[in-house]
Amino acid sequence: MLDLRPPTLLPEQGERLVRDIYKRDFRERLAAIQNQDSWKLERRQHFEELGSASRDALTQGDWGRSLRLIEERRDDVLASVREDERRGSRFHRVRVVEKPLTPYLQWELYSLRQRAECGGRIRTVDAEVVAASEDNGLLPEVVVLGGHTLYEVLYNESGVPCGAVRYTDAGIVGRWESYIKELYEAGEDVESYFAREVAHLPPPTRNAE
Repeated sequence: MLDLRPPTLLPEQGERLVRDIYKRDFRERLAAIQNQDSWKLERRQHFEELGSASRDALTQGDWGRSLRLIEERRDDVLASVREDERRGSRFHRVRVVEKPLTPYLQWELYSLRQRAECGGRIRTVDAEVVAASEDNGLLPEVVVLGGHTLYEVLYNESGVPCGAVRYTDAGIVGRWESYIKELYEAGEDVESYFAREVAHLPPPTRNAE
């Protein structure tokens, strides 16, 4: 178990962004990064992915179609990873996992495995590893872009995205980047995790959603 506590995030130290502004701001800042890495921490076990046909198919109980739609986007994922490499900007992701897997997480791990197969840098961390970091509640959903910008991504109780808080203070950004890096170093490559824990599972049921 990691012997560390997460840095604090105080909303008054950042700027609240509604969803559309957050998405635009994120895209612009990500595209501008050159020769600097980015880091993402995912903790929630259920999200509502807006605008995802594959996620919609899962919700409708069509597991086969959901997986086919993931596979159909492989070329786009590969192009995205190669664009990151062209800019010298590697995107690292840490995915906290709890068992039994929620239907959402089982689905997302197929997507994350594909991204890893295309060159993405993704590791899983068991929820027990971060237990000591969660005395005051679950870890937030955090993205650090290029060492300069941190977003705490916000969701409602149902897992629907509703914007973010943006932080640009160098101390806050640096502490969270270091924290996520340490989790990443403690993690397991998503491809090996998938092969052992996910590949054999039957399709999730709609009732479990």
